[in-house]
Amino acid sequence: MKLLQGYVWRAVLIPSIALVSIIVALDSLFNFIYELEFLKGNYQVFQALQFIVTTSPRRFYEYLPMAILLGTLIGLGLLANSGELSVIRAAGVSTLRVSWMVLRPVLFLMILSIPLGEYLAPYSEQVAQSNRSLATSGGEALSSKNGFWHREGDEFIHINTAQPNGVIYGLTRYRFSEDHKLAESLFVERAVFQGEHWSLQGVHGTRFDENGTETFERSGGDWTTSLTPQLLSVVVLDPNRLAMSKLWTYSRYLKAQGLETADYMLSFWQKLLMPVATMGMVLIAISFVFGPLREVTMGLRVAAGIVAGLTFHYGQQFFGYLSLVFHTEPLIAAALPPALCLGAGIWLLARVR
Repeated sequence: MKLLQGYVWRAVLIPSIALVSIIVALDSLFNFIYELEFLKGNYQVFQALQFIVTTSPRRFYEYLPMAILLGTLIGLGLLANSGELSVIRAAGVSTLRVSWMVLRPVLFLMILSIPLGEYLAPYSEQVAQSNRSLATSGGEALSSKNGFWHREGDEFIHINTAQPNGVIYGLTRYRFSEDHKLAESLFVERAVFQGEHWSLQGVHGTRFDENGTETFERSGGDWTTSLTPQLLSVVVLDPNRLAMSKLWTYSRYLKAQGLETADYMLSFWQKLLMPVATMGMVLIAISFVFGPLREVTMGLRVAAGIVAGLTFHYGQQFFGYLSLVFHTEPLIAAALPPALCLGAGIWLLARVR
């Protein structure tokens, strides 16, 4: 049985790893060509290539579930085409036992993806985005295309670039009075985190009152805020590119500020339940190979896998957007597609048996 288990492992692992490598390589190539349209200032071909390479861990993490689904279909399909799958079943190995043999390498790949999605991918993504923003901003006071906005209390804050080592470039702060009138605008060329506050360098500001405006400049200063480098590492990235621990922490911070947390909690639950969805899609793939796709061509199996994966992906997005629009519980919107996928996989597999 150990020999058979190793055989199934190779049949699933090798196609899955090969597919995720091919998909990431193609996606990187297309994105590199896309990046060439935005070359400006210090952001040239080498910097664009560096950006693509640095964001590759995120691509591996995002495409791994799809690669697992297609790898399972291809691996089991090859066994079915050669008659080996029929021999395995004729030897007394049940469909349920074969399914468990297939799920074990899938679980192995999902466990390996945890440190990739929690540590390497978010960190490399922030490094890539900060380097790109720093190269393209060119010292502009406000570069909305590359920077990001944040609200804290009575201030609206824009940051061009935030690096993981606790350094900010291009900080713009707009402070409003109690009657919602602009009271002060401040631009800071560079800010360095000092443990309890940010040390400001190159400060240019304007104060607004009933008598007019007053401009001022300072060589330095301090900024006390609850925005730490750890929180900034969350703000600078899209929710679906963050680690689950950061999503949870930042959602608590937003809730304390009285701000909306639905999009971050939705991404948190979707990431947490992704292994359930992956196992459901794998069970569907197994039922397809044992059932309607047992004697079809490999191309049709791959097409069926792509359709199944895209159906789940767009279904997940659909329910997620519905929850954001109608303000429903993010957990329900995130749990419904994986639950349907897992239920469909179990039902189809039960019919094969």
